[in-house]
Amino acid sequence: MTRTLDIQGHRGARALFPENTLEGFKAAYALGVTAFELDVGLTADAVVVVAHDPSLNPDLTRDATGAWLRGVGPTIRSLTYADLSTYDVGRIRPASRTSLLFPDQTPHDGSRIPTLTAVLEALPDARFTIEVKTDPARPGRTAPADILTDATLAVIAATGAAGRVIVESFDWRVQRHVRQVRPDITLAWLTRAETVRNAAVWWDGTVPAGTVPEAVAAEGGPIWAPDHTDLTEALVKEAHALGLLVLPWTVNRPADMRRLMDWGVDGLISDRPDLALRLPG
Repeated sequence: MTRTLDIQGHRGARALFPENTLEGFKAAYALGVTAFELDVGLTADAVVVVAHDPSLNPDLTRDATGAWLRGVGPTIRSLTYADLSTYDVGRIRPASRTSLLFPDQTPHDGSRIPTLTAVLEALPDARFTIEVKTDPARPGRTAPADILTDATLAVIAATGAAGRVIVESFDWRVQRHVRQVRPDITLAWLTRAETVRNAAVWWDGTVPAGTVPEAVAAEGGPIWAPDHTDLTEALVKEAHALGLLVLPWTVNRPADMRRLMDWGVDGLISDRPDLALRLPG
């Protein structure tokens, strides 16, 4: 029997289309991508928006005059949604580091940072893994974890999307809060080397006594979402033995996709989900 692999477009499919934009999600969906990983933040007037960076990224952002930001822009939390909507995030700044990473991205001038509500409503048949973007090491950069989490859950409830979303975060306070107030929502536990080294901060005082899969299983799982470069075949097997699903990020090279599939991962988060979908199961 062919195993079903959960292929998720990272920030839509940011190697192909402007990241975390309605236009990007729709274009990726038209290619056959039916699941997406995205990030959320909270504006000054408490609107949940889809954006990865706590501050406006100068590689991606032009102001109302069409000029590129000269440096890191204001934080999402310092702007109202009306203010945020004046910025264009529809193309990558030429000659920037991001342009070198994604030279094949098709621009869509006029794209704005969308609300989470707009994205969930625009693709009612798609599934979404929603990363609640907080930073316990630098708490002033984002809304507090509980406030952003509750606002995100309110959008999920209002759009009737609970059955087609996963909530994840590197800040494990988020998942613990979700489990208390919405135990029906599926959770994934993000990890990377930095957050494991600084687990006392990112896991809110919890320091792992064993392996990372053991820590995720102790939290109740059901999904472990590690940086794919941290994975080994032995860790995948261990996670499965503990009853976890393994959903690594961000896997862009076909050779890495194939290796991880051979190890038995349960899904892939990728900037090139189109390539992952073409691989034989």
